[in-house]
Amino acid sequence: MSLAPKDPWEPLAGLTPARVALGRAGSGLPTRELLRFELAHARARDAVGEPLDATSLRAELAAAGLPVLHVTSRAADHRAYLQRPDLGRRLDEASARQLAAAGGAADRNDIAIVIADGLSALAVLRYAVPAVAALLPLLEGLRIAPLVLATRARVALADEVGALLGARLALILLGERPGLSAPDSLGAYLTFAPRVGCLDAQRNCVSNIRAEGLPPDRAAHKLAWLIREALRRELTGVGLTDESERALSSVSGSR
Repeated sequence: MSLAPKDPWEPLAGLTPARVALGRAGSGLPTRELLRFELAHARARDAVGEPLDATSLRAELAAAGLPVLHVTSRAADHRAYLQRPDLGRRLDEASARQLAAAGGAADRNDIAIVIADGLSALAVLRYAVPAVAALLPLLEGLRIAPLVLATRARVALADEVGALLGARLALILLGERPGLSAPDSLGAYLTFAPRVGCLDAQRNCVSNIRAEGLPPDRAAHKLAWLIREALRRELTGVGLTDESERALSSVSGSR
């Protein structure tokens, strides 16, 4: 029989991964919950500090039949990438030349897709390939630029990539900043008319792509709807609301 008083928040603990109804030991947390917190914090720190294994990811993409161009940002190493976000938003000179040549040799593209490490290489290794593999069949009829793998990249790097590849729309999938309950969350950002200097208000985001959040196949359907609507309306950001669930319900209800 427990002598501890029942926590009134306890019923909520089974509904959310958030840290609620943890209990109390004197003026602090029970040892079990303290150890769980320290483990989650360590996993989040590891996710941020671990560089992307680009060789392994390129091999996985190649096995899925997805050849890629590999580029890097202006951040010279992982430490600089973490300390200087501005460097992660621009391509280094060699990468810019490579994409300019690829873009100049191609017809006008509808979309450029970038896979990048972001702040959780773990998320990218787990979910980027399944998300892209589920998305590409939904983009039939669109002109897709060569897939780009970027290391030490921030969201805005896709603006420069899309512009150099002559794409009407840029999509970047990258690891989101880890939380204490999600060290492996993948985010996807869409920008119409990509160019250096785009604002965050000009983007749409689909976040929390992971097994315990939004599975890659469902994320792919959301992204496909947003991509086609963005190209049709010629905008992204605050002017484009995600109505993919409503559209899917309408299709299901008409059968």
